[in-house]
Amino acid sequence: MVVNENGTELTAEEARQGKELGVMRYVLHISLALAVLAGIIIYFSFFNL
Repeated sequence: MVVNENGTELTAEEARQGKELGVMRYVLHISLALAVLAGIIIYFSFFNL
């Protein structure tokens, strides 16, 4: 339980105050893939293999 500034107890669902969409999982995967791709491009541009 979470107690707010009024002294009332809230459940975890009430304290969250938002929807749980799971979008951040996609942001993490896309940004990780772009970082790996950028690393590969930088590597090949410097070492010309």
